[in-house]
Amino acid sequence: MAIWISRSITRIFNHSIQRACPLSLLHQRGSRPFSYFESTKGREQIECPHKYDKDNYHVEINLDEDQALDFPGGKIPFTPQMKFIPDSSETRLACYRVLDNNGCPIPGSVFKQVSKDLAVKMYRTMVTLQIMDSIFDEAKKQGRLSFYLTTVGEEVINIASAAALSSDDIVLPQYREPGVLLWRGFTLQEFANQLLGNKGDNGKGRQMPIHYGSNKLNYFTVSSTIATQLPQAVGVAYSLKMDKKDACVVTYFGDGTTSEGDFHAALNLGAVVEVPVIFLCRNNGWAISTPVAEQFRSDGIAIKGQAYGVRSIRVDGNDALAVYSAIRAARKMAIKEQRPILVEAMAYRVGDHASSDDSTKYRSMEEIEYWRRRSSVARFRKWIQKNGWWSDENEFEFRGNIKEQVSQAIQAAEKEEKPPLADLFTDVYDQIPSNLKEQERYIRDAIKRRPKEYPSNMPL
Repeated sequence: MAIWISRSITRIFNHSIQRACPLSLLHQRGSRPFSYFESTKGREQIECPHKYDKDNYHVEINLDEDQALDFPGGKIPFTPQMKFIPDSSETRLACYRVLDNNGCPIPGSVFKQVSKDLAVKMYRTMVTLQIMDSIFDEAKKQGRLSFYLTTVGEEVINIASAAALSSDDIVLPQYREPGVLLWRGFTLQEFANQLLGNKGDNGKGRQMPIHYGSNKLNYFTVSSTIATQLPQAVGVAYSLKMDKKDACVVTYFGDGTTSEGDFHAALNLGAVVEVPVIFLCRNNGWAISTPVAEQFRSDGIAIKGQAYGVRSIRVDGNDALAVYSAIRAARKMAIKEQRPILVEAMAYRVGDHASSDDSTKYRSMEEIEYWRRRSSVARFRKWIQKNGWWSDENEFEFRGNIKEQVSQAIQAAEKEEKPPLADLFTDVYDQIPSNLKEQERYIRDAIKRRPKEYPSNMPL
């Protein structure tokens, strides 16, 4: 007996459930070929008055009980042969690319066209991010900051992905995405204020440096703990789905994050509840000092999506046009089809993991310089210059102006007062509990006993 499973029948089935269970939103699978968690038995009695063709997301199953296992999720065909699924494919997953190393479009490449204004803005923001990283990292070495982390080698992933999103899209970052904030309008002064933890810092000095956040820019505050943002992103995306928002969630993470359980839980949950979330992995080759060869045996990250039923793509993270085009397409699919998308952006981490790291202890200078010479920002510059949209004069003038602005921002942040002591205990509870009041009294008593040990620029 032929069993036809189509979008229309799924809608009829879901409609009958919705009357009894408001959580039926979890089971709406109108954009899928079949419903993963429903046995074919019990559905055979559903009559379909319509005729469908193969373009209407249907699966024709015509196997009797001796030929297939009728199991929740759909019929599984039997085979008398004992055959294991291979551990990996002999052919590696291809990497989507548009621009070659000389900034020339590859013949036959398919990509989203970028206007002059957008391209120049993207490049200017990449340069700003480069200079900001350079000056702030130097300030850390001078002892003016306690910690810093650069995006050297990954600037394109930051800016090109941000340019492909809407301001209504919600970002849950890791800690190497300041460029996304920069693109959205976070000022150089706001960056400096956060790094110095002064009273102009959105976090009131309660987070360590580079843990940025902005409610008005839909950018969740960075968390040091690896991978916690991934399941959270699924939850945020589910809320967008419930509210029928024309927006998606984008969560960023590194290749090391995929060794955490939260990565796998998030992909599985995102696929099951069908939410508009883009998982954007920066595969930069190193999880601090651990190379990808010691992280996993699979062919990178994108291939993992298939195991969870998540549509995936591998993209050249050094190619701005490829990243921009891929994220634009991923966003459209995520929102229109209400599905998660996994994007693996390949871009070598040229800088140290953080200011507390010396990467020459675990990799050679030759390897670092090899990738430094293949700067992703330089490749995009070649492309816009070939189009006549940028010049060496533009470059010299712009870099000089940005260097001055960043220097002024950090100097101004150093002069600003720190948040008052009372801010250590606010913004968590509506009414401050007795144990926190006791801790505040303890600290104030300690300051009275040793006033010289307390920073003079922090108001009591």
